[in-house]
Amino acid sequence: SSGINAEWPLRPGFKFWNVNDILTKSTLDPSQTISSKTLLTGVDYQWGSAAHTFATCGTAVGIWNVNRSEPLRNFTWGIDTITSVVFNKVETYMLASTAQDRNLVLYDARENQPLRKVVLVQKANQVAFNPMEAFNFTAACDDNNLYTFDMRKLSSPLNIHMGHVMAVLCVDYSPTGRELVSGSYDKTVRIFETTKGRSREVYHTKRMQRLFAVKYSRDAKFILTGSDETNIRLWKSLAWDKLGPLGAREKTALQYSTALIERYQHHPQVRRIKRHRRVPGMIRSISSEHQIIRTSRKIREENKRKHSKPGAVPRVAERAKPVVTEDV
Repeated sequence: SSGINAEWPLRPGFKFWNVNDILTKSTLDPSQTISSKTLLTGVDYQWGSAAHTFATCGTAVGIWNVNRSEPLRNFTWGIDTITSVVFNKVETYMLASTAQDRNLVLYDARENQPLRKVVLVQKANQVAFNPMEAFNFTAACDDNNLYTFDMRKLSSPLNIHMGHVMAVLCVDYSPTGRELVSGSYDKTVRIFETTKGRSREVYHTKRMQRLFAVKYSRDAKFILTGSDETNIRLWKSLAWDKLGPLGAREKTALQYSTALIERYQHHPQVRRIKRHRRVPGMIRSISSEHQIIRTSRKIREENKRKHSKPGAVPRVAERAKPVVTEDV
């Protein structure tokens, strides 16, 4: 595995460690160190790379090989700092980056120029590719939402995932590609189905602060989170899932309960119980305030449309609002 040099303000670069040496020899000395001419803000490894290729970001996106001390190529599109970079897990030569100037850029590691760029209304903090659908990725943004895009059409997102009340800082997909998890500045973890706009689960604790990292386990049964109070927490992806082997009667009861919920899921009371989650009072109050703001904005737009010429105030779809412009 690779990591960024802890002394990067003075000597920017990154270090490599051999996991086998750490486990067998109990040594923490890096096996290799490569210096960089610029400050680095992120790193990601190319999945299944026989050439040991990885990417870094900072003032530019650099494609590196562990056997070389200089990047193979550098990509730039914009003037501001690039905050994160991530490789596609299926089409492993594709990668994406986010920047402080609200740019979200796609790259092909085999080319010499970036492929496409989309400018969002608010800054994207992190991107995660769907491991089962190579063209889809999700961006965690400062406007409290997550946006799932198809890289073939960046003019509008496929889906908008709502629920957070502050900036979304991190996102990750489950190995099945059916769900994604997000961490936010509002100190909550939310789990979304990829086709749904509302979260199916919300995790929070009294001591947990704002989230900076979320990851699914390889079996999709657990979620790891890293928060500002320097703790790593382990959560179950299904809160009611029992750990360990189940007896025959337990399996039968669980299957029966699941079948009942699926059969009567559209009943108003069952739907209310299924969707209800307890959240901190701060989240409830901010959510109510945001709802009032959205309602007032809709009323104001309708009044403006009512007292203007026909067609002077067009209706804009919600999915078209996050994107400012798209460049190729």
